Amino acid sequence: MGEVVNLRKWRRAREKAEAEAQAAANRTAFGRTAAQKKRDAKEAAQRDALLEGSRMDAPEKP
Repeated sequence: MGEVVNLRKWRRAREKAEAEAQAAANRTAFGRTAAQKKRDAKEAAQRDALLEGSRMDAPEKP
């Protein structure tokens, strides 16, 4: 026979583990300093400017 398990405790433990995993994912995605965000924005702006400057034809104006 198997071991007797309290389903409520098991469910709560599972939900807690899922919440901890989500928190870890959020820390990696959103846990950046203001300087890192500013640097990334600056790099994106430079990349966009380089791509825009390399266009063969002018963009259409609406």
